[in-house]
Amino acid sequence: MRITQIETIRTAAQPQIIWVHVHTDAGIVGLGETFYAPTVVEAAIHDFFGPLLVGRDPAAIERHWEAQFRLSDHAGYGGAEMRAISALDMALWDIKGQALGVPIYELLGGAVRKRIRVYATGFAYEGAADLARELLDEGITAMKGGPTIALAGATDGQSIHPMDLDRALKPIREIRDAVGMEMQIANDGHGKWSLPAAIQIARAMEPYQMMWQEDLMPLLNPDALLRLQEATSAPVCISERLLTRWQLRHFIENGSARIIMPDLIWTGGISETSKIAVLASAHQVPFAPHDASGPVNIFACGHICFSAANAMIQEHVPSYFKGWYGEFVDPNLDIRDGYLHAPQVPGMGTRLRPEVRERSDVAIRVSDRAELSPIDHWGPYAARSAATEAEVQRLLQDRGPHPD
Repeated sequence: MRITQIETIRTAAQPQIIWVHVHTDAGIVGLGETFYAPTVVEAAIHDFFGPLLVGRDPAAIERHWEAQFRLSDHAGYGGAEMRAISALDMALWDIKGQALGVPIYELLGGAVRKRIRVYATGFAYEGAADLARELLDEGITAMKGGPTIALAGATDGQSIHPMDLDRALKPIREIRDAVGMEMQIANDGHGKWSLPAAIQIARAMEPYQMMWQEDLMPLLNPDALLRLQEATSAPVCISERLLTRWQLRHFIENGSARIIMPDLIWTGGISETSKIAVLASAHQVPFAPHDASGPVNIFACGHICFSAANAMIQEHVPSYFKGWYGEFVDPNLDIRDGYLHAPQVPGMGTRLRPEVRERSDVAIRVSDRAELSPIDHWGPYAARSAATEAEVQRLLQDRGPHPD
């Protein structure tokens, strides 16, 4: 089986989402997804990473990941490059699962569970208590909000006034007064606060026994984050701002991260996120994947949660799940009774609806050119041989597939 073309799909209705189809000569199509700056990601996929895949065996997932990462790392990996790698990696895992007739979690070692608890992201200053009751009626027992985020602008996050802090505590107090300890509550700071302000916020929330304190500070200094963790009994959670195991490693190893929340569609796809989960497990750190974007990401995160023993809980936005997700993928996520349930079909477990391609606001780009991979002939200290240089020039001229 060989990859024949790479296709990207964007819509004006979801302007930050980009989907990827990886087509094969066996008729199997893999689905991937990523979020943010989609036109830049589209260029990275078609101009840089896609040509490393066309004409090659889609089953060689680790090899392809390494080739793409090496291509981006020489200029400093991150941003659009990692988002492109993430989407393509998801699609390759989907192809492999379909080809072998098993869900992706079976390829990751098999299921340790067939469902994972979900929490709901998003509550406002008003109506938080009513929302908590509604979620509990649906079986959801954890929720997350960011009541301090909008307050950081007044001081650029360097300090927080006691009146502002009291305002931020209002929805948390109301949830506790309404439903007691039935609902776990997490706080997200979006990296807005200085260390002194973060400590002040975390300590003010101590009486409410928070599920975690997430990204109160920018994730730039593991030692500073450790000082925050030492100042609060709530677990400090690090999230989607960190990419790959190499960035998360320092926070895990120094003890500043008690919970990790990588975003699969930013940090390298299923291949890299599963490695991050294993790294965290070696330090007894729970894994709680991030999602505030598209449905395919949650499908992919779910496969790791079903196969990783240290998976704790999965994020989702109920209004997305109940709203636009069903317009774009079929089947939708199986979330019921407060849990995401494992798909039983091969591969990712969902497909982009055919009618998405017919939308008036859709933008589709297809590429089928091939280039040599950086790991085909390059060693760590080796220059290109004359034969390799000739092959590179030939490929650049005819853009034909390069046989493995």
